[in-house]
This record gives sequence, C-alpha cells and structure tokens, in this order.
Amino acid sequence: MMEDFKRRFVISTLITVPILILSPLVQNFLGIKVEFPGSNILLFALSLFVYLYGGKPFLAGMRDEMMKRSPGMMTLIALAISVAFFYSSAVSFDLQGRTFYWELATLIDIMLLGHYIEMRSVLGASRALEELVKLMPTEAHLITNGEVRDVPVSHLKPGNVVLVKPGEKIPADGIVVEGETSVDESMLTGESNPIYKGPGDEVVGGSVNLEGSVKVEVRRTGKESYLMQVLELVRRAQESRSRTQDLANRASRWLTIISISVGTVTFLAWLWAGMPPVFSLERSVTVMVITCPHALGLAIPLVVAVSTSLSAKKGILIRDREAFERAKDVDIVVFDKTGTLTEGRFEVTDVIPLGLECDDTLRLAASLESRSEHPIARGIVERAEEEGLELEEASEFRAIPGKGAEGFVNGRRIVVASPKLLEELGLGDGIEVEDVKKVMGQGKTVIFLVVDGELAGAIALADRIRDESKEAVSKLKERGVKVYMLTGDNQKVAKWVADELGLDGYFAKVLPHEKAEKVEELKSLGVVAMVGDGINDAPALVQSDVGIAIGAGTDVAIESADIVLVRNDPRDVVQVMDLARATYRKMYQNLLWATGYNALAIPLAAGVLYPMGILLSPAVGAVLMSLSTVIVAVNAKLLAP
Repeated sequence: MMEDFKRRFVISTLITVPILILSPLVQNFLGIKVEFPGSNILLFALSLFVYLYGGKPFLAGMRDEMMKRSPGMMTLIALAISVAFFYSSAVSFDLQGRTFYWELATLIDIMLLGHYIEMRSVLGASRALEELVKLMPTEAHLITNGEVRDVPVSHLKPGNVVLVKPGEKIPADGIVVEGETSVDESMLTGESNPIYKGPGDEVVGGSVNLEGSVKVEVRRTGKESYLMQVLELVRRAQESRSRTQDLANRASRWLTIISISVGTVTFLAWLWAGMPPVFSLERSVTVMVITCPHALGLAIPLVVAVSTSLSAKKGILIRDREAFERAKDVDIVVFDKTGTLTEGRFEVTDVIPLGLECDDTLRLAASLESRSEHPIARGIVERAEEEGLELEEASEFRAIPGKGAEGFVNGRRIVVASPKLLEELGLGDGIEVEDVKKVMGQGKTVIFLVVDGELAGAIALADRIRDESKEAVSKLKERGVKVYMLTGDNQKVAKWVADELGLDGYFAKVLPHEKAEKVEELKSLGVVAMVGDGINDAPALVQSDVGIAIGAGTDVAIESADIVLVRNDPRDVVQVMDLARATYRKMYQNLLWATGYNALAIPLAAGVLYPMGILLSPAVGAVLMSLSTVIVAVNAKLLAP
C-alpha cells in the first residue's frame, strides 16, 4: 500500500510538469506562452489521467466510507478533487470561467505524498515488531545420534537437542542440558545484564549466547514460543481501540460533516457577495482540503503504536489498552508479598551467638544442613558460602520432620532445632534470650544450634526482600501513590516487611479469594492497581482497575492480567505508570494540535482575511494539511517516559 502511494506520487508528479507548463496562469507567472492546436485538449487529457490514476485511492476511499455511512477524510479529498476536475472540464468545453487543472494536479500530488509520509510514520512506529522477528535465527545446529547437522529453525520440534555456539542466537525456547554460558536477553525481556545459564536453566529463542557452547533441549516452537506470544500480544494491543481513540474518531466524523457544510456555505456566501464562481469554488475546495481530519485520525493510533512497541522492548506487555490508559490515574498500588516484593526464598538475616562465635555457629549449622534439601537448609548454606566459610563433612545425618536435623560434624554431635525441638531437648530457656525474642517478634523463622547437648547459637531467616522493592516503593510515593501489601503470612511477618519497605498499609493472613475483597475495599479510596504473580493472585488481578502480572518470564499468556511484566522487578510497575502518563500526554498534545489547527485553518481557508490580501490556494491548503499530519507523526515518535 505504501509503495503504491509512492508510485502514484512519482508518476502523477511527472505528468504534473506538462500540466503546469500548459496552464495559462502558470504561463503568465513565468512570462512564457505555450499554445498549439489541441493544447487545451491535451491539458484536459493529462489532468484526466492524474485525476483517475493519482486520485484513485481517494475516490475508492470515498466509496468505501459512503458504503459504511461514515464519511471521513477520503470523502473530503475525493469531493475536493472531483469538484475541481469537473468544473475545470466544463470550462474546457465552453463554460465561462477559469480551469483548476494545475491546482487539481498539485493537490493530488501533495495528498499522495502526505499519505506516503503518514504510512512511513506508522510503519516506523511498528518497526520494533519487525526487529523482534529478526531476532530469530534461520538455521539451527541439530544434534542427532551424536552428529551435528544444520537444519532450518522451522523444522525443529519439542524434544530436539540443538548446539548453540558462542555469539549465536538461541533458535528456540528450551532447557540447557549441557554446558554453561551467559546469555543476553535484553531485546526480549529488557534485562540489561547478561544472565548465567547452566544445566536445567530455561533459555529463550532469539536471545544471544555470549560465552560457552551449550546444548539446549527444545521445549517450545512456532506460535508457542515466547517471542511469538509477545508479537501476538503487541499486535493485539496496537489494534485494540481505546476511549481516547473513540473520541478522536467521533471528532473526525464531525469534522468531515463540518468541513462539507462549511465548504458549501463558503461557496454560496462568496457567490452572494458578488464574487465570480471561480473564486467561490476555489474557497470551497480549499476549505474541504485544509480541514481533512488526517492529523486528528492519526493523533491516537500513532501514539498507541509507538508506546506499545516501546513497552514491549522494556519487557512490559500490554494486553488491555483501556487498563493501560487507567494506569496513569492509579492512586493505590497493592503488591502481593511472596515472589513480588520478596524473592520467595529464605535468607539468613541474623546470627545470634549463644556460646559460639557467629562464624562458628553459621559454619557448623551449614555443614550439617548441606546434607538437606529443605528451603531453610539451603538458605543457611548459601549464607555460609557467601561469607566464604569452609564447611566440614557431616556424617550420620538424620532429618527430623517438622523439627530440624541432627548428625556429627568433626566428631561433635550437632542438632539444628526448631523452637519446639529445643524445648523437647530441655533447652527452652534459649527462646527467652532478648535478641531471640526480638527476631521472633518480627515474624522471622528462628532455628537453634545445639552442640554436644549445649545451646551454641541461633539463626534467624526470612523471605528475602528484593533490593528493587525499596526503590519501587520510594518512587511510587514520590509520585503521590499509596502502596499496600497483601500476604497470606502472619501478622508479624507482614508488619516486618511493611516496616522495612515503608508501606502505607498491609493485609496479613489473607487467602487468595479474600485478596479480591481487599482490593474492592481499597477501590473506594481511588484507582487501584494490583501486582501479583498471576496464579493465586488471579481474582485480585481481575478485581483491580489495573491488573499487573509480574515476573512472567517466558510465560506471557496470563489471562487474568491487563499488563504483563516479563522481569521480576517491582520497579517496572513505576515504568508502567510513567509510560502510561507519557502516552496520555502525547495523545493530548496530538489531539490539541489537530483540533486547534482546524479551528484556525477553516476561517483562513474560507477567506476571512481576503480583505487584507491574504488568500490560500487549494494547493497551499494541502501543504498545510500535510504538515499538520507530519507534526502529529513526529510528536508521536518522540514519546519517552
């Protein structure tokens, strides 16, 4: 379509050159005279070609709009060029007056050029999608019976194993089965830092393997792949209508009706004022050309295309345009706790010496717990490794379900005990130690280290608060947004997290179905956005004004959310709000320009300044109309949160 407009513009412009040379007004302006037998017929024939060939898209557009009973910008252009052509044709065949052939030809040329520029702008706005498609390689190194052969990516099936060399793009979503490397996923998820990948880790098709060679078992291909899901979401979002778009469309229809009405009134008014029909017609045609609602019709779609593509590159996937628009008005953000504000894994927060030094307490506990797969055990071992402590071999390890573990480390009997087991061992006084009571009062999980029957220390663990959570809460508050938390954890844990992050409020011991009720309560205080993992938070996500699923990773098909955040980073919620506000700002600016331009242009085109010697020709009107469209397009492309 874009190339068709370009071709018609080039050919019509070439034909316009002899039309200009044969036009009496242009000849008088240049001080030349080109006249020969049949020159008038040739001028008519050339103009007829430009009208039918160059004007065809507009004439066809008018037919389509009239069939839908929704006259718009194509109707206006078609009417303007048709009136100019048929009037000029009548003059060529003996009607008294002046022809509009050169104005007609230049008007069509400018309109074709304007549409071509407009389409290039729309295409440029959506080019991010093309760039995403280009991320996928065309070939993959398929491993079959120990042999490697190159096959088209389209031939890959789940279960296939492929070799990915350093510097190559990963050909499909899958799992690393052999090798270690780091991967660049920045173009897919917005994550700027390279990510370590080893056996068992998921990789995304289109991401770049930076270091070592790895073998990947294919899990998802074609429409099921992460990249294709993203493309589909972005395409739907760009095509979806919004309230602001509906407003612009209604305004465009009304502007078309106003333009035709004002054009007719202008023609009759100048005739009534005693001006010649040629002058009156020129004013009428100029009114219809200059008020074409191109800028108004593009004001919203271009901004939508740019913002949707921009958000996708940042790992923000918009499923519902209206909800995204509401994000600019959010007064309250409600976060789920586990896996959203916190990492959903135990981390050592305090080591309390009760006989041994802190390092010895942690080292002995970690040495024993290294034999366990319990989440608390993993948290203790990870902390010891971070501290660079050298662990010792544990023997005769035995897990005590729900209570702890026991075994021998370097000949000493070690017990890692819960408060309940500690009391059973007759060491319950350890629970009354002031430092222990303090961390237990914060809702933290506390385990005790017993060495050879003596209480040696205590270790407190808690669900690790994300480093990004504090920054996200701070930024939201800077924007005047209140921040709440929902959690199924007990009151003590909820209070500790809320105090650490400086939240405005929290709800503890809330079951999944009760989360929706809490969101409904908060909606009485303003527009509410709910942020959760999209699974047990589904009812609350649906109940909120803006449902945001966070940390979706490669699973973007979360039906309960309006917006999907690929990364598990609460700061992206701030980005959503900033982008929504910036998008609305651009929409408002474009609508203001488009409507303001027409408010000034219509009287000027009608000739209100004619007594002062200021008069616009249809061609100049077309230039001004095209410029207004280009301004709207450029403004949309300057969108930045």
